[in-house]
Amino acid sequence: MEFRDASPDDAVAACHVLTESISRLCVADHRNNPVILSAWLANKTPEIVAAWATQQGNSLLLAIEADAVLAVGSVTDAGEITLNYVAPDARFRGVSRALLRALEARAVERGNSRCNLTSTETAHRFYQSAGYIDEGAPQGKFGTNSGYPMSKEIVAES
Repeated sequence: MEFRDASPDDAVAACHVLTESISRLCVADHRNNPVILSAWLANKTPEIVAAWATQQGNSLLLAIEADAVLAVGSVTDAGEITLNYVAPDARFRGVSRALLRALEARAVERGNSRCNLTSTETAHRFYQSAGYIDEGAPQGKFGTNSGYPMSKEIVAES
């Protein structure tokens, strides 16, 4: 598995991972409610993802294995992790944790000593196990009851 910056040409494959991950793995959040799911997926189009790949102040990273996209993650230059989604077939293989480390490393490269994110219900325990702490009460998004603000001190690996 390798990690690399996404390009606009990766948008369709990245969108597929994002939509499959949200639809199939985040049921605890959207509860198979089509209104919630539609709102969550509204900005997961190839055109929007292609723009994220070239957006100033944003790094869109892919986990790749044998030319297949296994996971999609994003971190801003300010250290906010905005995406970390794994393909359902790659779940429980350490892909999300490895991508999280790559996102944190990029945040360190950009001069950050802390990462912030908003976790889904589905990923909340995952982020806690990676050292993230809750930063307040959950904030619902797209009609969900979840949305945990979290943060973690990060340091450059030596």
